[in-house]
Amino acid sequence: MTSSNQPADLLGPVEIRALAEKLDVTPTKKLGQNFLHDPNTVRRIIAAADLDPADHVVEVGPGLGSLTLGLLDTVAKVTAVEIDRRLAAELPATVASRAPQYADRLTVVQKDALRVVPEDLGEPTALVANLPYNVSVPVLLHFLATFPSIRRVLVMVQAEVADRLAAESGSKIYGVPSVKAAFYGDVRRAGAIGRHVFWPAPNIESGLVRIDLFTPGTEPWPVNEESRAVVWPVVDAAFAQRRKTLRAALAGHYGSAAAAEEALRAADIDPQLRGEKLTVHDFVRLAGLTP
Repeated sequence: MTSSNQPADLLGPVEIRALAEKLDVTPTKKLGQNFLHDPNTVRRIIAAADLDPADHVVEVGPGLGSLTLGLLDTVAKVTAVEIDRRLAAELPATVASRAPQYADRLTVVQKDALRVVPEDLGEPTALVANLPYNVSVPVLLHFLATFPSIRRVLVMVQAEVADRLAAESGSKIYGVPSVKAAFYGDVRRAGAIGRHVFWPAPNIESGLVRIDLFTPGTEPWPVNEESRAVVWPVVDAAFAQRRKTLRAALAGHYGSAAAAEEALRAADIDPQLRGEKLTVHDFVRLAGLTP
């Protein structure tokens, strides 16, 4: 953001450890905590998000504030959702000491991200976060479903989860997360992140996933609660037993294998295919939302 203000003073490894010690915080696997301590990685994430200065960014799991400080430098408003009471309480103090010129841009919501509702956040325009690895896909899908105002997503997740989210039909790793993410817009890998930019260093590599959501009014299909209620059960059933043909896999959903075959043929889909061969457009068409 163009401003005469000084840039935020980003956190490094020494500051991260000092903050954790001050708060008596030990990163836990239960909460999927690995604290980012590399300013260059923070800058990479923000650059990959391609944010607008007017954006209202929601950040899930800000931890000690590494990414938060970089975001406050860049956009008009940041709402940080943090489940850990100590971390949520400390974040405004960290911002006040390292980026006082941007303190009024920050709102902290102490809550489980999976329980966040529109009244908590208003209308964020972007989701940018180092998502807790153990709940990354549920959190991502919850925010996409709950906040239709979001137009851009840039999240850091486990590398294999990033691959799955961005996978295309026909791939062995293509599945429910791939289809459900693509339902909202264009999904792609946006980079790889090594393990040594975190404390503690995780046992796995990380990846960035970017989603450019469909522009309102030009969506290829309705993107709302009603359409998800129709499409999601078909997607879930198609992948519940991956080795089965769609005719067999969807028999329960449609009431019988014959009824499943009839629905598939009506949607111009070969009943002998498996779920991994269908694009999101195929699933939407099968659910009856598009011709």
